[in-house]
Amino acid sequence: MSLHPFLVPCAAASLALAAAGCASAPSPSALVAGSPATVDGTIASIDTQPWSYDGNAVVLLDTAAHGRVSVQLPARWNLCKAPPVELSALAVGRRARAVGTVGADHALVVCERAEDRLVPVD
Repeated sequence: MSLHPFLVPCAAASLALAAAGCASAPSPSALVAGSPATVDGTIASIDTQPWSYDGNAVVLLDTAAHGRVSVQLPARWNLCKAPPVELSALAVGRRARAVGTVGADHALVVCERAEDRLVPVD
């Protein structure tokens, strides 16, 4: 099946306009690197293994607004302004709220500000 010669340029122009419209308007709920953010979601996993080699623990939250968000918990809480996260209160499948600063990789780091936190939500 082939398109009528008149339809080919019209189809190409329509696709170009659609792509330009989608690319130019950022999502209002996008996580922006360097800015504070709050996300609510369901805990998909909790990985504290990186703490054993001084890395960040990672809690994955499934959110409606942002998809899966990686919440980073630094190993050196003594260097953070945020209070320590009470890991015993968190569990896979439980709802939680994370407040932190968005990193370059779109992960949410809970550490920089006193109001940063990762807490269960009832």
